[in-house]
Amino acid sequence: MKKLPVALSGCAAVVLTLTACGGDDGEKADEWAQSVCDQVQPQVERIQQANTAIAEASDGSRSPEEVQEADSEAFQHISDAYGALADAVDSAGDPPVDDGERLREEAVTELRGISDSYGQLRETIDGLDTSDQGAFAEGLQDIAGQLQELGESGDEALNELQSSDVGEAMARQDGCQSPPASGETGGGGESAEEGDTEGAAGGETEGDAEENTDEEGGNEQDGGNEEGEGDS
Repeated sequence: MKKLPVALSGCAAVVLTLTACGGDDGEKADEWAQSVCDQVQPQVERIQQANTAIAEASDGSRSPEEVQEADSEAFQHISDAYGALADAVDSAGDPPVDDGERLREEAVTELRGISDSYGQLRETIDGLDTSDQGAFAEGLQDIAGQLQELGESGDEALNELQSSDVGEAMARQDGCQSPPASGETGGGGESAEEGDTEGAAGGETEGDAEENTDEEGGNEQDGGNEEGEGDS
């Protein structure tokens, strides 16, 4: 069955790894950063758990009905998490930097847009016909393409926010630190491109496995030839 990419949008990656060029050590920047970052980590963990559920549902052992249910629930969790991230940035108010109101509004718009996109993905997968496995697999392939596009979606506003003077303050907050790498997060802590690429490939592809096998076989044969030459 078609594997869905385990996608963590660039926007979440930016929120996770906020580092910046700015150097404002003011209390206002720290207070604003803390008010946002205190709410980031729980939502990031929620996204990671949903990504894990998507990966597990794509292992080929589930029925179409089970895949549909798992992916639908995961998409809803991711949608809710991005909505909560948008609320966190919005409720923190304007960051204490030049043009702070615009930065906040544009960052919130991006996060809400991603939330809406995952909500639409849930509606899409809920509408797939699980009684026709061929049609269901084709529908999953379409969703995988949408996930790929979503993972590559623009995050200009968040990038601009992270490069402002509050970016350094956010980088100092525990809640905005990247979590330790884990094999069970489904790529949730990776950058968007890395997460999408790994997920879309479903790990090692058959072609890669065959190529690696051929290379190993060639190496063994070369070793055997060298031994033969040494004996002669």
